Amino acid sequence: MTQKHCILIGAPVDCGKRRRGCLMGPDAYRTAGIAEALTALGHTVEDIGNLTPKPVDVPEPPNPKVHALAENVGWAHTLIDAALNAAPKGLPIFMGGDHALAAGSVAGMAAHAARENRPFFALWLDAHSDIHTPETTDTGNLHGTPVGYVTGRAGFDAYPPLPARVDPANICMIGLRSVDEAERKVLAGGDVMLVDMRRIDEEGISAPLQTFLEKVDDVNGMLHVSLDVDFLDPSIAPAVGTTVPGGATVREGHLVMEMLSDSGLVTSLDLVELNPFLDDRGKTANLMVDLTASLMGRRVFDRPTRSKL
Repeated sequence: MTQKHCILIGAPVDCGKRRRGCLMGPDAYRTAGIAEALTALGHTVEDIGNLTPKPVDVPEPPNPKVHALAENVGWAHTLIDAALNAAPKGLPIFMGGDHALAAGSVAGMAAHAARENRPFFALWLDAHSDIHTPETTDTGNLHGTPVGYVTGRAGFDAYPPLPARVDPANICMIGLRSVDEAERKVLAGGDVMLVDMRRIDEEGISAPLQTFLEKVDDVNGMLHVSLDVDFLDPSIAPAVGTTVPGGATVREGHLVMEMLSDSGLVTSLDLVELNPFLDDRGKTANLMVDLTASLMGRRVFDRPTRSKL
């Protein structure tokens, strides 16, 4: 893989849901050796530390269930700016933090692509579609809304105006297995490429991914990858508060990452929903770092054997 300058951006977002613990995620990735794994592959690494949300005042949301709106909006401001500052210098890796952070990281990277006059695409590796709005969410947890925000759905008046709307036709969701009725209605009438676990069982994971990557490549697109821990099966990645059985296996996860590496299309990455409080001796953090290494060029012959001790 071509050597990259990887910019580690700590985003300890812990307000997208009520279960606490994701604020420890960025430091867990550091402890699991993400910088060392990247430098071992020949990349350079710059760690800008952990960011904080911009203080903002927002009106009370119409939906009384919405949790921590002002803090979520503040993080969107911070991460849009962080993406726009980092993207011209290298490959930003947003270390979360819950998936609410993607409202800022994706919006910022889409704005960068617009400045570069290139199409923007997003690969959503997740058990959930996250296309709710603050008005439609029945839990009030805003980590279920970033796709709704970046695609320009109504209900995000408190958020920063979108610098560049993401075309739903340029989004691919792989690993879906927990989508509620309100989200199904939106997705059924839209253009998002949907790859649920049944389709993966029937066709394998490589064929639909390759179709999407060819679409990105055909127009010289910039690709953002948003990797949620719950894309993976909880038996191999327990450190997440939104466990859904039947997720991707270790090998499927690495295959996706290796294909992304081969494509050379990835320009930014989210690592989200890691809750170290729920982990088993760093098992999930280590796996997420290993997947990142596969994305950045590590191959099966290079993969270390981990001791259980």
